[in-house]
Amino acid sequence: MELYNYLKSLHLIFVITWFAGLFYIVRLFVYQIEANDKPSPEKEILQKQYKIMTYRLWYIITWPSAVLVSIFAFWMLFFTDLGKAWLQMPWMHVKLGFVFALYLYHYKCHRIFKELQNDEVKYTTNYMRLWNEGATIILFAVVFLVILKSAVNWIYGVIGIMLFSILIMLGFKFYKRIREKNNS
Repeated sequence: MELYNYLKSLHLIFVITWFAGLFYIVRLFVYQIEANDKPSPEKEILQKQYKIMTYRLWYIITWPSAVLVSIFAFWMLFFTDLGKAWLQMPWMHVKLGFVFALYLYHYKCHRIFKELQNDEVKYTTNYMRLWNEGATIILFAVVFLVILKSAVNWIYGVIGIMLFSILIMLGFKFYKRIREKNNS
């Protein structure tokens, strides 16, 4: 049991750093896209700095955290008795589905990262702000699943965060209109 608790602690630490990296990388994507619209030489200075920041965040924090999360999770689930028991539970199957979705999200962020490193801007800042909510929804779903240990009750938490996200986006649109009106 003691080994399991150490593994769970390490797993949780790297889950936190992984999510921190995912949340911040998308914020940096927003800044990179905004920098693309700046006049020279400000544009080039900002782009260079954001490329360095995203590179370091992605390869020093986010990717290593994603790998370590998987290593400790795999160790917990397949090499401890408690982990093997969790694998029999329906809520764990749903949780693993969300973890798979998180890796797909991570992969898409990696593709966006590569595009921006090559000065390819394919998305708007609004798209990136909405994209950032994807990790938040997955985080809420996983936390509710792990705490409630129910394959059904997590839905209430996800619905709540979706409604909260809608309110944030409405607030963002309202703020954007005010900002545009003040600039006119």
